[in-house]
Amino acid sequence: MKNYENVTIFNHPLINHKVAILRDENTSMKEFRELVEEITTLMTFECLKEGVPTVEKQVKTPLEVCTQRVVKDNAIAIVPILRAGLGMVNGIHVLFPSARVGHIGLYRNEETLEPCEYYCKLPEGIEDKLVLVVDPMLATGGSACDAISMLKKRGCKTIKFMAVIGAPEGVSRVAEAHPDVHIFVSTLDRCLNENGYILPGLGDAGDRLFGTK
Repeated sequence: MKNYENVTIFNHPLINHKVAILRDENTSMKEFRELVEEITTLMTFECLKEGVPTVEKQVKTPLEVCTQRVVKDNAIAIVPILRAGLGMVNGIHVLFPSARVGHIGLYRNEETLEPCEYYCKLPEGIEDKLVLVVDPMLATGGSACDAISMLKKRGCKTIKFMAVIGAPEGVSRVAEAHPDVHIFVSTLDRCLNENGYILPGLGDAGDRLFGTK
């Protein structure tokens, strides 16, 4: 995969360790869910290093009053792509508990492998917020591209995308379709198989998060 200015691939030993356990077919549903949240929190710390709206605030310490920059109220929205994206929301809420949450529902056509929309509900005023679109798996990139396009049509101007596992095909597709959106992927895998699943991947993230098949 070629290098893209709007793509960040993590190479953090702690994230790599957690991803190794996440991949294991013997990892329980409970541990899988916890790992997804933990990895998301670690990624969010880096993802929001830049671009977060802040304001100055006067703070009185035990010794004196000082000026400190804080995150602006109601400045961040989380938009998980249903259903697997729900598994990443709590990982962001650990750092930003007041972040509003929208939902975009897309399912994959098993013949074309392309996404089909079935649900969209977003917080009021989302067009003025920093929007974090999340989905554990960035495979073909179709769902991510469509979700981002839906948000742009509703006026969103500042969007970032986070995935735990990405395939080169999907990362490239989103990076080229939306060069103004920064993409953060914890681990870049080898490729997609003929069914559009990431290899080596971790299986179906939604099934493993919610105990379904």
